[in-house]
Amino acid sequence: MNSFIILVIGLLLMALGYFVYGRFIAQKILALDPDFNTPSHEFNDGVDFVPTNKYVLWGHHFTSVAGAAPIVGPAIAVIWGWLPAFLWVVLGTIFFAGVHDMSAVWASVRNKGRSIGAVSGIVLNKRVRALFSIVIFLLLLMVNAVFAVVIAGMMINTPSSVVPVWGALVVAFFIGQAIYRWKLNLPIVSLIGVVALYFLIYIGPMVPLALPSEMMGLPANAWWIILLFVYAAIASLLPVWMLLQPRDYINGLQLFVGLFVLYLSFVLVQPEIVAPAINRDAPPGTPPIMPLLFVTIACGAISGFHGLVSTGTTSKQINREPDARFVGYFGAMGEGMLALASILAATAGFATLVDWQAVYVAYGQGGVGAFITGGANIMNQGLGISQELSATMLTVMAALFAGTTMDTGVRLQRYIFQEWGEQYNIKTLQKGSVATLLAVGSCLLLAFGAGGIKGTGGMTIWPLFGTTNQIMAGLTLLVVSVMLLKAGRRVWFTLIPMVFLLTMTVIALLSQLMDFYENGERLLVVLDIVVLICSIWVILESIATLKRYWPKKGTRLQQ
Repeated sequence: MNSFIILVIGLLLMALGYFVYGRFIAQKILALDPDFNTPSHEFNDGVDFVPTNKYVLWGHHFTSVAGAAPIVGPAIAVIWGWLPAFLWVVLGTIFFAGVHDMSAVWASVRNKGRSIGAVSGIVLNKRVRALFSIVIFLLLLMVNAVFAVVIAGMMINTPSSVVPVWGALVVAFFIGQAIYRWKLNLPIVSLIGVVALYFLIYIGPMVPLALPSEMMGLPANAWWIILLFVYAAIASLLPVWMLLQPRDYINGLQLFVGLFVLYLSFVLVQPEIVAPAINRDAPPGTPPIMPLLFVTIACGAISGFHGLVSTGTTSKQINREPDARFVGYFGAMGEGMLALASILAATAGFATLVDWQAVYVAYGQGGVGAFITGGANIMNQGLGISQELSATMLTVMAALFAGTTMDTGVRLQRYIFQEWGEQYNIKTLQKGSVATLLAVGSCLLLAFGAGGIKGTGGMTIWPLFGTTNQIMAGLTLLVVSVMLLKAGRRVWFTLIPMVFLLTMTVIALLSQLMDFYENGERLLVVLDIVVLICSIWVILESIATLKRYWPKKGTRLQQ
């Protein structure tokens, strides 16, 4: 199969999703109101609540939710064949992720910018809020601890990426000043920022930087992890307009340019997909595609982490409620396009089926490495960009995605601790500095407590990420469905995706539980049971509420 055909079909379907289905959900189901007083105006504090241009906010949302997961998940899932991965990414983006992100933003905006955990307490009850908080905390712990390990690994394996990755912070700082303090023209500032980022990528291979293999008894990757969390702690306390928002915005533009270059290479080369559409000769030990496909590809089809960003930071910056469609739905589409690129790079970026099979020798293989290798091959053939520069560009793309997600993740963890302080009336916990120290401290405790001096402890609980993430997405859709039902609106457009997702994920959790038990992984067994109990409890509480508000026969819902 020619990769160009698959690329065109995927992009056309996503475009139809945004312009037709996304508009329908925004106007007819959520009824986004341009006159509604959004939290960014009601609570404008210049730190967390800031009315924001929808294009700038889209950059924040897109890069915050994307991370490395839409690259890693699809590039692993193609071991079952490229067709199932393609269908789940495209259809998931249109009917699941776009609706999830947009409706989560709406739910939070209608509840004074509160997080999905706090919203669940209002829509359902306090027990649900407590259960939600446990799942949210575990999910953020996994994301922050593991993404630090992933970024550290990228900078060690590709020293040419160090200057662009850290230099992007300087560019973002000046972008923030230019937009909010100097009031400069946004298109001009954007162009200068993108040029500056690509100049850093260009000079990256000329000045590769690497830390000593060991300093003060700690290996290089441990120092990178510590430095990343120090930065994330500082960034989480700064006003969003100063670093987080402009960093995400300019990275979003740079990453879209990178996607365009990668897509253009596919158009010019039009390589054949060497991987099978349905892999009937998967390596021994590969788990069944059902239900694992739907948790292996989380980000890129639908992801619970999106709900945390949508209700944690994005909703606090929405200028007008209708902006939720562009920021939320189109933000999810941006991630879907990245996942599509990952599928094509990991299946058409190899010369032969034998070369592809040499990488995919077991479930879990492929990932970022297959994306970078395959994508660099295509860019080299299509545009003549050197293999080293192509690899640097794609590595920086993945690292910046992961970095912006980690920035937002630490800020969200800080919110969780502060919300606990408010909920249980603990004044000290409500302080931003204390909450940030606890957020970063818990991640470092996991990283070094479970991983030793290498700081890779986050990988210990990472096997639960996919299922915990998808459970979170299903529960978010559940809360939105209850809100819609209470408002007398149609709920099938959120309820059907929710039922499908929760069914697949609960089955996956039970399957994982058996595997963890048989392998003697006690920590994972305990955490799996905790997530399972919390999720089932929330589902039962929600069903009771749905029954209470479900319209009686003959009742007409609002159109």
